[in-house]
Amino acid sequence: MSNDRTRPQGRRDPRRPGAPTSRAATTSPTTATATAPTAPRRHHHRPTPHEQFAERLLAVLSGRRPVHWMLGHTIGEAYEQLVQLAPRTPLRTRGTLPVVRTCGGFHPRPGVVEAFASIAAGEQVRAMAFRLEQGQDLRWRCAAVELGGDRGDRGDPVAAACAPD
Repeated sequence: MSNDRTRPQGRRDPRRPGAPTSRAATTSPTTATATAPTAPRRHHHRPTPHEQFAERLLAVLSGRRPVHWMLGHTIGEAYEQLVQLAPRTPLRTRGTLPVVRTCGGFHPRPGVVEAFASIAAGEQVRAMAFRLEQGQDLRWRCAAVELGGDRGDRGDPVAAACAPD
């Protein structure tokens, strides 16, 4: 008895592993235009270095990560600033997980980003400012961190976080 009668014929499904992934590759030129997808393509936003660092700093300052998690990602006084800020966990909230609501940056010169972020947790919003510097190895490192209201009682936390030294 032969398996030829019971064996299925070759599979023609273009979704099989190893098949071409584009629809144009599996259809003829005349049908490719008629069956082309009309849905818009979604472009994934690749986070900028300052957006990535805002998330990292939030994790440390909310108590979700230890300060030493930032050891290889800081230079200069930034690590000491985090050591001073983190025990108070200034961005920790009760019940609501803090999130980066907005984040932006300014490039005063190549290899430097002066960044700011607003951190929201429920009704509470705090400002965070930080400086990133790019090393010769092209890695970004945090050089300074400040939180709104931590530079003294100036009244306006956004102005305090963004004020120059």
